Amino acid sequence: MEYFLGIDVGTTGCKVVLIDERGELRGKSVAEYPLYTPRPNWAEQNPEDWWQGTVQALKKVLEISGIDPRDVSGIGLTGQMHGSVFLNDRGEVLRPAILWCDQRTARECQEITEKVGLERIMSINCNPVLPGFTAPKILWVKNNEPEVYRKIAKVLLPKDYVRFRLSGEFATDVSDASGTSLFDVPKRQWSEELIRALDFSPSWFPPSFESPEVTGRIKREVAELLGMREDVLVVAGGGDNAAGAIGTGIVRSGLVSASIGTSGVVFAFSDEVRVDPKGRVHTFCHAVPGKWHVMGVMLSAGGSLRWFRDVLGLEEKNVAMILEKDAYELLSEEAEKSVPGAEGLLFLPYLTGERTPHADPFARGVFFGLTLKHRKNDLVRAVMEGVTFGMRDSFEIIREMGIPIEEVRAIGGGARSPLWRKIQAAVYQVPLFGVKVDEGPAFGAALLAAVGRGVFWSVEEACARAVAVTEKVLPDEHLVARYEHLYRIWRDLYPALAPFYRRIAE
Repeated sequence: MEYFLGIDVGTTGCKVVLIDERGELRGKSVAEYPLYTPRPNWAEQNPEDWWQGTVQALKKVLEISGIDPRDVSGIGLTGQMHGSVFLNDRGEVLRPAILWCDQRTARECQEITEKVGLERIMSINCNPVLPGFTAPKILWVKNNEPEVYRKIAKVLLPKDYVRFRLSGEFATDVSDASGTSLFDVPKRQWSEELIRALDFSPSWFPPSFESPEVTGRIKREVAELLGMREDVLVVAGGGDNAAGAIGTGIVRSGLVSASIGTSGVVFAFSDEVRVDPKGRVHTFCHAVPGKWHVMGVMLSAGGSLRWFRDVLGLEEKNVAMILEKDAYELLSEEAEKSVPGAEGLLFLPYLTGERTPHADPFARGVFFGLTLKHRKNDLVRAVMEGVTFGMRDSFEIIREMGIPIEEVRAIGGGARSPLWRKIQAAVYQVPLFGVKVDEGPAFGAALLAAVGRGVFWSVEEACARAVAVTEKVLPDEHLVARYEHLYRIWRDLYPALAPFYRRIAE
C-alpha cells in the first residue's frame, strides 16, 4: 500500500493529512505557531516556525497512523497565499514573512497601479493590485527596508519555503503564483513585463509548475529525520484555496465551495478565463491543469467569530475545557437561542480591512443596531449572519459574471455548525452540501501528490474516486425571505460608513 502526505502551511498552524492510494484518510495532525502584529494592520510570521511546525506535524501523523514511514511515496504542498519570504543568496531568511492579511501596502498598491496602468495589469494578471498580494510587499521592503532589499536573492510563497526545506528545490505552482500580481494568469507563466516594470529581478521568482507536476524529491537529511525513503516525490501543490477546491471536488462547471475559516472564500470553477471588469473577485489559475477559478475573499470570516470567542467568550472557553467540548460549539448553541436577524442587530465583519467586494484596508468591524434588549446570544448570531452576508457578496458577483452556481459545498468552521450551515443555505439560496473529508487544502494537496505519482490518471479522476458529499441542507423558504430583507439593509451600510473608516484610521 502506498501513502501520500498533504502539508498545509496555514496562518494559525501547519496541518498534515495522510491518505492511502485509494484516497482514504488515514491520519491527520496539527502543529500551531504564533502570528505577530508589531503594528496595527501588520501581520508577520517567522518561516522557521513553519518548518518546525511541519516537522512536528509530520512526525505526529506518521506516529498516530501506525504505518511504516517507508511506505510514503509522495508529498503535496499547500498553504496560505500571497505571503512573502525573502531569502539571501545562501538561502537564509532576511526578515519575517509578510502575510496575506497584512494591510500596510496601500501606498505601494497605488504606486504599482500608476506605474503599470490598471488596464494593463488586469489584462495580464486579471486582478487589481491589492494590499494582501505579493508584489506590493516586495515594493514596501524596497521603500522601507533598503538594506534588506539589496540582499534579496529569492522571493518565495509560504508553502514554497517549506518545499525548499523539504527538497532543497526552488519551485512554485500556477495557482499560488497567480496571487502575486506578477503572473500572467491567461498564459499560466510569470510575466516578465510586470516583473521588469517594477525593477524586480526575474531570478528572484522560482519556476512555476502545474499543481500535480513533480518538482523534486525529499533531501537525505529529511528522509532520515522522518524515517522515509529518499525517493519520496514532492509535487507542486497549490494555494490553499485551489488545493481546498481539489479536496472538495470543485473540478467542473456549476460547483462552488464556500469556506469559512480564518478568512472566507467563495470559489467557483471555470473552464476558461473569466474576469470581473471591476476587479471585485479574483481570477486565478486552478490546481486542475488548464483550468481557472473565480474567487471572492473575505479577510475576517471565521476570524470574526474567533475574535468574539477570545474577547467576549471567555466563559464559553472555560466551560468548554471542563466539558471537553469546543468553545465554538457552545457559542453556536448560544446563537440558536437568538432569532433570525438577531433582534435587528447587524455585524460588519471588517476587522482587518476587506478584499471582496470592497478592496479597503481601512474598513473596520461594526455592530449596528445595538439596544438594551440585546444579549450575548444575539451578538454571536449577528457575527455568524454578518459573515454569511459578506460571503453572499461574492455569490452575487459570480452570478453577474454568468458563472453557474448549481451546488455549494461547505467547508471550514462554518460547515461544522448545524446552525451556520442552515444560515448559509438560506442566505446563498442554493442547496448546501458537506463533504466526507473536511480537511480541505491538506487533503487536496495529498490527492495532487497521488496524481503526480500516477495512482490517478488526472485530478478529476482523483476527486471522483476520493471526494464524497454528505449532508444536504436545502434553503428554508421562511429564512430566505427574512435574510433577503436583512441582506439589502446590511449591504447599504458599508458605502454609508466608508468615508468614516479612513478618517478614523488617520
